[in-house]
Amino acid sequence: MLSYCHEDFSEVKRIFNHNFDKYKEIGSSLCVIVDGEIVVDIWAGHKNKDRTKDWSKDTLSVAFSSTKAALALCAHMLIERGELNLKERVTKYWPEYGKNGKEETTIEMILNHSAGLPALRTRVKKDGFLDWDYMVKLIENEKPFWKPGKETGYHMMTTGWLIGEVIRRVTGKSLGEFFNNELREPYGLNYWIGLPEAENERVAEIVPFVPSSNDKPSDFATAFRNNSNSMQRLSLTNTGYYDYNAKETYRAELGAIGGIADARSLAKLLTPLAQNNGKLLSRNTIKKLSKSNIKTPVDNMLLFPTNFSNGFMLNMDNRANFKGEGGSFIIGPNAFGHVGYGGSSATFVDPDSKISFGYLTNKLGGEYLINNRAQSLINSTYKCLK
Repeated sequence: MLSYCHEDFSEVKRIFNHNFDKYKEIGSSLCVIVDGEIVVDIWAGHKNKDRTKDWSKDTLSVAFSSTKAALALCAHMLIERGELNLKERVTKYWPEYGKNGKEETTIEMILNHSAGLPALRTRVKKDGFLDWDYMVKLIENEKPFWKPGKETGYHMMTTGWLIGEVIRRVTGKSLGEFFNNELREPYGLNYWIGLPEAENERVAEIVPFVPSSNDKPSDFATAFRNNSNSMQRLSLTNTGYYDYNAKETYRAELGAIGGIADARSLAKLLTPLAQNNGKLLSRNTIKKLSKSNIKTPVDNMLLFPTNFSNGFMLNMDNRANFKGEGGSFIIGPNAFGHVGYGGSSATFVDPDSKISFGYLTNKLGGEYLINNRAQSLINSTYKCLK
């Protein structure tokens, strides 16, 4: 199969190719679907740092925090079925969670990043991230950083276990099993939360960001460097030596950061929501997900303004007040989705224009939301629609 780009979206392909020259991309893929029709499905570059393996139609990549869109979708499916209630306490489904100040935490709070557990203070054992039951026990015994529901701070890593364990308690299935049965198989996706070992060789190597002396430090980066007990430092370093390129990590069901997919599947997952046909989620739910649930002038974790519905990022334009690049996610006023660490990924759905969008790259930047590589593709997609 050759890559494809509808002539009306040729500017998107031009920008995609330009990113390889301007930003020295290693490998990347992009898919845009409009009202169920694929209008862009392109890929280029290499799947490893040494540039010896081509990025192909079948290449997969770690989606990092774009996985949270799939995680939230699983939760909302259960909410629509009446098996999960946003306003109920977490302890209704997961009694052991109700300790050390977390007793009043609701399902809504763990979806909108106000639960107060954006990081773990207890030292995570080596490879602890790969042990679901161990992480659940840690979370049960943790004290929140703030009174749940009173403040907001992006739960970068912990969301996967918080929501994933609720899903397991409600359904009796692990997060990966539920996603596989309800979404991956029915919609024919190349997307896993817990990759089968047989698929390992398809996965692109993630190339880490190398900072330079010219970089402008964000407030997050400053907190990370200056305070070893900060939630910023703990979130990224108290991980049991988590290695995103390890085959063992691929198999772990890391619902916040560990989905592995191709760009085509990121876009296809959200296509029923773009068409707003009520088949996956109701129109009423999609309307709610398009509207802000928590909007804060300063997010406790990211230290810049954020805007969330329950489980999804909304339009965030922080260009005027953010030091450096990567503090924004500029999409339509009723669009919702998620982005991944270091500009690695972006996925969103816009019910107004019937767009579903998926983007992956294996070269990380230093940003915590997306950077100009992905934003330029989003911008050009909207322009081509007009």
